[in-house]
Amino acid sequence: MFSKVLIANRGEIACRVIRTCRRLGIRTVAVYSEADADAQHVRQADEAYPIGGPRPADSYLRGDAILDVAIRSGAQAIHPGYGFLSENADFADAVESAGIAFIGPKAASMRKMGSKAGAKDLMAAAGVPVVPGYTGEDQSPDVLSREAARIGFPLMIKAAHGGGGKGMRIVHGLDEFLPQLESCQREAANAFGRDRVLLERYVQSPRHIEIQVFGDAHGHAIHLNERECSAQRRYQKVLEESPSPFLTPAMREAMGDAAVQAAHAIDYVNAGTVEFIVDPAGAFYFMEINTRLQVEHPVTELTTGLDLVEWQLRIAAGDELPLQQQQVPQHGHAIEVRLYAEDPEAGFLPGSGKLETLLLPAPSAHVRIDSGVVEGDAVSIFYDPMIAKLIVWDQTRAMALARLREALAHCEIVGPKSNIGFLEQLVRHPAIVDASIDTGYLDRHLDEFMPPAGIDPDLLVAAATATLLMQESDARAQAADSTDPGSPWAIADGWRLGHAGGRLLAFLHRGEALAVGAHGANGDYRIEAPHAVAVIQGARMADGLLSLRMDAQARRFQVRADPRKVMVHDGERRLELVPVPAYLPQTAASAGNDGRIIAPMPGRVVVVKAQPGETVVAGQELLVMEAMKMELAIRSPRDGIVAELRAVAGDFVDADAVLATLEPLP
Repeated sequence: MFSKVLIANRGEIACRVIRTCRRLGIRTVAVYSEADADAQHVRQADEAYPIGGPRPADSYLRGDAILDVAIRSGAQAIHPGYGFLSENADFADAVESAGIAFIGPKAASMRKMGSKAGAKDLMAAAGVPVVPGYTGEDQSPDVLSREAARIGFPLMIKAAHGGGGKGMRIVHGLDEFLPQLESCQREAANAFGRDRVLLERYVQSPRHIEIQVFGDAHGHAIHLNERECSAQRRYQKVLEESPSPFLTPAMREAMGDAAVQAAHAIDYVNAGTVEFIVDPAGAFYFMEINTRLQVEHPVTELTTGLDLVEWQLRIAAGDELPLQQQQVPQHGHAIEVRLYAEDPEAGFLPGSGKLETLLLPAPSAHVRIDSGVVEGDAVSIFYDPMIAKLIVWDQTRAMALARLREALAHCEIVGPKSNIGFLEQLVRHPAIVDASIDTGYLDRHLDEFMPPAGIDPDLLVAAATATLLMQESDARAQAADSTDPGSPWAIADGWRLGHAGGRLLAFLHRGEALAVGAHGANGDYRIEAPHAVAVIQGARMADGLLSLRMDAQARRFQVRADPRKVMVHDGERRLELVPVPAYLPQTAASAGNDGRIIAPMPGRVVVVKAQPGETVVAGQELLVMEAMKMELAIRSPRDGIVAELRAVAGDFVDADAVLATLEPLP
């Protein structure tokens, strides 16, 4: 076994590897960019070295800098995590050439998977089921049209190189094939530098099921069961679980055997994932092999009781696989979701900034948290905005879903916006509960998964009640600490001669101000909220739980309240409000109404397309921003004249920064 390992990654995967190494008595070396100088993986590692600027190209993608640190620190092996250089065959070769172990597959195995067309041909030759299609080198329009007619419609045109959803088109008939082919080839050439495509039969309403495989350097390969990842948005996985609720025992055995065949076909060593697409009838077809550990590996660990990172380390050190196929355990059901700094209501725009509050459920036998940040850390604009992975386990799928709902209810993030509300809707949706979701369902029905636009009156009343109790508690505490604790001026009930005290509470909800009237004190109130009037009796708050009688009906809410934010949760829904002074104007100014064009997220200005004095029309692109692996066009909200530009290409800007101003047309 190694005595010192360098981790060529960051975030939660780096922290995950550090935990396993610490348990095994292995010293760890971290590398970090300028943006990650205070990151958790830097703090947790035994040693840490800077390797460059904040952008990945200037740091985590610099194989030479990482190798230099490995040599200087005396590391015997490099764990690449996932992302960055984890599937870079040239880096794997360079590591081995330096006499350091690469904790992953051999470069030759990676290269065999580098081309979708080549990989598909290789798998077909090995007897692994592949989607019927055409992978030939003859790319003439006539040949491709003839092959499309042979395959049948609908079919998919896919770029032979690259990924991420680029260079893909679904074609429903021969009459639209050539225009779609030309479009796909142009996009592939722009994105990957090569316009070669392959054709595949389009599997309608498919499910995405992947098999975790492991191989060793002694010629052995096994699988560690499957994970289902059919809940996806724009080809990105949203919920992962094991075992798949769709597979029968016979299908599970057949897919496992095919995955092991695929591993043997490329002489695979270490951890990998064979991904399959499965049609509604249960026929499955090879998609690709991810030649690394996957983000969703914890669901496999929780259902097998195995530490996959430990397996990676032992196999890279030359050990044989610890188990044979028939010895691989499987017990219970595990589900994973990812908490992101993003705004689902604004098209899932990524966010960033300081995590002023980060509350996550306590780890237990049923709940696991994998995270690379803690409260007080910042989510950077330079990397993926994932805050944490939330993984739950229980004996059955229904019980695991219940655990997940409960765990999400205990999550709260103050600072950047998050997808918690979206995930709470997701895990209660019938398509998830009934396990009927396919890979396109979320994109087709995204509105069904969004948090309700309106405010639930009961939640608003509960939030107002919690705020009143908090104010009264604070007033009593201040009075107790004063020189006259019995003073009537310290009583916070707003008492007036001849009637119950009246108070005005004000909150912000999604930028809009809410005014709530309240009468009464000491847990008995009359709450007058927009669209709701309620009589509250016996309200008490203890250990984060608010119990009360609302119009004579007993209710209980989970509450977290402080001067910055009030959150109430009734077990199914949540409401988050920002307390503000009662004199705040009743509506917040909306972006663009005053002629300002503001940044919707922090990031870097990539392109400026407008000039001062230029006449623009509504919807015209003015600037393009980049943050967290995505680009966003900033468009004019109305017709007008560009009065001022306050950013140039290359500038880093904060969210809500003014990028430009518009004047009305004469």
